[in-house]
Amino acid sequence: MLALAAATDPNRTVLTGALLLAVPVALLGGLVSFFSPCVLPLVPGYLSYVTGVSGTDLAEARRGRMAAGASLFILGFTAVFVSYGALFGNFGLTLEEHKETISKVLGALTIVMGLAFMGVIGGFTQREFRFHKRPAMGLAGAPLLGVLFGIGWTPCIGPTLAAVNALAFNEASAGRGALLTIAYCLGLGVPFILTAVAFRRALGAFDWVKRHYVWVMRTGGLMLVAVGALLVTGVWDRIIGDLQVWSSTFTPGI
Repeated sequence: MLALAAATDPNRTVLTGALLLAVPVALLGGLVSFFSPCVLPLVPGYLSYVTGVSGTDLAEARRGRMAAGASLFILGFTAVFVSYGALFGNFGLTLEEHKETISKVLGALTIVMGLAFMGVIGGFTQREFRFHKRPAMGLAGAPLLGVLFGIGWTPCIGPTLAAVNALAFNEASAGRGALLTIAYCLGLGVPFILTAVAFRRALGAFDWVKRHYVWVMRTGGLMLVAVGALLVTGVWDRIIGDLQVWSSTFTPGI
């Protein structure tokens, strides 16, 4: 009954539960995914494909077209990832009785994913599925390419996405799970749009990130390990309990 109330009451959905803490984590996870070695180097190619502009002409292309192509591409993979979040959130609601145990298992998996993200174990997180048939080049094909990115690149950005889905499960609500993955998609998608509208400047920033890939990956991996450890030890739930008390008594000033 409490879970149903949380899912149907907009104020409760926003102000209680793990969202006050989980949304920033999901947003940061998306940002880390964008700067990962399996996404960042391919950004110019994606922008060229979704806008129909050759790579050599991207810097001179109209900003409106660039932004439109990037936005349509983002909508495509957002549809895929949000469905994942809603699914995990619904599982959390269905398996409420076993949520504590499953959250610990997902937390342990998140720790393993974080270590893999840092390169400490394995190399499977750099793999991806490939589709031999591509959508038409240009704005019309941009959403479909986004969908294919969401499906095909899931193993590649799996560590960060797995952490967000673990938090979605912990929310025990399809709506909240979807909201978390929307935050993740904003973290992953906004840099695409910024790159599209300021392509030449973005290339300089990309060079800096590439030179510091090791620290980018270590920072992202440590974030995932920390989230996993909080879930495994139950500290995450205790923090959420404190946030619930705070949010229930907080009255914004007028």
